[in-house]
Amino acid sequence: MSQQNAQRGGAAWALVITGVAGFMAALDNLVVTTALPSIRQDLGGALHDLEWTVSAYTLTFAVLLMFGAALGDRFGRRRLFLVGLTVFTGASAAAAMAPGIDSLIAARAVQGVGAAIMMPLTLTLLTAAVPAERRGMAYGIWGAVNGLAVASGPLVGGSLTEHVSWQWIFWLNVPLGVALLPLARLRLAESHGTGAPLDVPGTLLASGGLFGVVYGLVRGPVDGWTGTVVLTALFAGAALLAGFVLYSTRAKNPMLPMRLFRSRAFAGINAASLLMFLGMFGSIFLLSQYMQNVLGYSPTEAGLRMLPWTGMPMLVAPIAGILSDRVGGRPVVAAGLFLQAAGLGYLAFVITADASYALQLPGLIISGIGMALYFAPASALVMSSVAAKEQGIASGANNALREVGGALGIAVMSSIFAAQGGYGSAQTFVDGLRPAVAVGAAVVALGGVAALLLPARRGSGSGGQGLSAAPSTEPAEAAEPALAGTAPATAR
Repeated sequence: MSQQNAQRGGAAWALVITGVAGFMAALDNLVVTTALPSIRQDLGGALHDLEWTVSAYTLTFAVLLMFGAALGDRFGRRRLFLVGLTVFTGASAAAAMAPGIDSLIAARAVQGVGAAIMMPLTLTLLTAAVPAERRGMAYGIWGAVNGLAVASGPLVGGSLTEHVSWQWIFWLNVPLGVALLPLARLRLAESHGTGAPLDVPGTLLASGGLFGVVYGLVRGPVDGWTGTVVLTALFAGAALLAGFVLYSTRAKNPMLPMRLFRSRAFAGINAASLLMFLGMFGSIFLLSQYMQNVLGYSPTEAGLRMLPWTGMPMLVAPIAGILSDRVGGRPVVAAGLFLQAAGLGYLAFVITADASYALQLPGLIISGIGMALYFAPASALVMSSVAAKEQGIASGANNALREVGGALGIAVMSSIFAAQGGYGSAQTFVDGLRPAVAVGAAVVALGGVAALLLPARRGSGSGGQGLSAAPSTEPAEAAEPALAGTAPATAR
């Protein structure tokens, strides 16, 4: 075999291995949503327990994402990828065998740790294996596979729950993980980064702060907002997050350099991303339960009926890319967020205890189109807001803030749901759902306002990338390893 064929074979294997690994991690963000009623029926648990089956994964995933990338850079990317894949696979088996809701939540948290180590290294390893002239195509395939995971998450979860059991949404990861481990060991090349010191204090401050805030929001409706535990968690979490910001402004090698937020472009697109995921994740969490608990759809039927929303990015993203090339990313992202807000607002208005699917469909389609318009140019806006050498950090920060937004969205909107309604009857469920989704619409609309505040692009750069970030004199190819340091901003 010639050197060229060997390289081509290595690139193909790297694409398969990293694509499947990324699919597993992305799928587990939403695969649980349509299984929640069955999990509640089988294992018991209140609303806050169901919240944690989703948030335990997204929260640990979010706060350890950049730390996982740094571990790989320092100790070997393939080595840490194998560690993350092993942890993720083992935690998936533990979740499938969980005897109670508490053990399921614990397993989901460990799953998030594994995904946080594994996910950001997939693109780094892919970049090392693919020749520079073919990386664009490889990134496109990788991103499409992750988009497919998001679109199919509710449907896969619903189908497995209905036709086999909810445990199989976790068992599915085990044979895939076991098959990938030897392939990754044999087919992926080892590589290292700069070896910069790990930001352990920053990670502990961010992790503790986010946990405190989310824990307080989840427990608030149960223990009362003036309860000692709730207030302690909220104030301690806020104090730790403030400490993280202060520390990051002074640390020599911070996990998230605060100076990046001095750029209006970087601050704006990250604010828009956090608000978009806050409104979207919280809405999907409640609407998927509404379709089953109130309207009586089976898990598979509920997953299929969510596809006009979750699957629309697969159809509209190419059009969004063309639009962003012509008019820039800012108007496309803003339009997408306002459409998503309009769709959620429509759903909040028409939802009743016996609303037909035909009545809901326009809201789902509008929300899906809005999601697609947001996702396509958002990555380009993030990358163009910083210098080329900082694109890895920027991508990791954006992905982490999105996951944080998802965890906060579930906590905030579930708190509103619990305050206004509950699981007592179909009508009480709707009484809580409508104001929660309305708040989700308002939050996403605020994200649209944040997107409008982005600086206009300069010149005729494609992809909406002419923002007022400091220009870089580095060649384009030099930026790719930095970009590969973390997962791109795909729709997770």
